[in-house]
Amino acid sequence: MKAGWLSKKWLFRRFTAVTGEYNMSKEMQELQKQWHSVVESIHSNSNVVAFMNSRVGLYLDDHPFIALSLLMFVAVSAIPVAFFLIFIVTTAIMACIGVIVMEGVVISIGGIALLCVLCGLGALSLGVSGVLSVCYIILSTLVNYWYASRGEIRKQEANGTFSQKNPSVTDLSANKGKNE
Repeated sequence: MKAGWLSKKWLFRRFTAVTGEYNMSKEMQELQKQWHSVVESIHSNSNVVAFMNSRVGLYLDDHPFIALSLLMFVAVSAIPVAFFLIFIVTTAIMACIGVIVMEGVVISIGGIALLCVLCGLGALSLGVSGVLSVCYIILSTLVNYWYASRGEIRKQEANGTFSQKNPSVTDLSANKGKNE
């Protein structure tokens, strides 16, 4: 089985189910076409295909929350790691100048600080991924409910059996008689 880049499992399932049944605006259709072309260009990349066919890629395809958490962690930890590498190069240059003993102490302290920052960013990534996952599920459920409600109302209008939500006048007069 050829693995798709998170497509068949969860990425477009709800959006396609909603948009496939109802008419969309032309702008939304154009946006969807552009999005699909971007996704197809990613799918056709040989490096992505090779990664997604590996054990890690298949695991991440089956576990989208872990994939999102890993992506968030890599994105937010790039800057601290870059600063740490700049710090290492600077201390190496200082060591060449003659501050050899100081280099070991400074690199050790910097490494501990980087470890603390990366642990904090890992926890932050898990939290943000959780919030994004919950928002995605809630929004897609609301959109599905909204489109389903619109479709039901259209069917009722087409059949001529559209029911009112408000009680009829006779029901209100009957309730008044009971209250008096």
